[in-house]
Amino acid sequence: MRNLLVTGAGRGIGLHLAREAAAQGWQVIGTTRGAPPEEPAIRWERLDVTEPASQTALARRLQDVALDAVICNAGVLLDQGQSLEDGYPPAIWDESFAVNVTGTFLTVQALLPHLRAARGRVMILSSQMGSTTRAPGGSYAYRASKAAVLNLGRNLATDLRGDGVAVGIYHPGWVQTDMGGADAEIPATEAALGLMQRLQALSLATTGCFETWDGRPHAF
Repeated sequence: MRNLLVTGAGRGIGLHLAREAAAQGWQVIGTTRGAPPEEPAIRWERLDVTEPASQTALARRLQDVALDAVICNAGVLLDQGQSLEDGYPPAIWDESFAVNVTGTFLTVQALLPHLRAARGRVMILSSQMGSTTRAPGGSYAYRASKAAVLNLGRNLATDLRGDGVAVGIYHPGWVQTDMGGADAEIPATEAALGLMQRLQALSLATTGCFETWDGRPHAF
């Protein structure tokens, strides 16, 4: 049975990804910082993606589990409503990068042996807001962190190609979650289905790609 791990799976798009993967027959490991939801088809593990000790402990608990896929979904959007004149305090920048960028790197780093064992795939959820060609202004900390994780994914794709590990970076869409809001364009179930299709299509031939949830190439 194929093994898949999703970070930040306790709610939002992460939870829907975990549910969709389980429905498709994956053996799903979902991570969360707090109490997990009641989802018996998912193996829940505690993980704070920003803490190296938490990452090491997770890798130890997984022992010899070969991971066919890791979805780096855990992320925060903290700068809504901030003004350029007097907003964006350092704490917002610190946590945005700690979760969205460092957390992604630490997850891949800690789980490298598990990914290499299966010649697995890594899905990194960035955003169209991280595209340097799309710059409407605002949300500076979030945009910068998503641009950074896009760059991180591109470089991981280069370094992991020799291990047979493909890395794809994706815009999940404007999704109807707590983060995206009720007025967002697509329901989380639709985004999750599309993203799982992207994961299935990801290979060494497409490693380093930046695509939308529905398979369209996205400008970097």
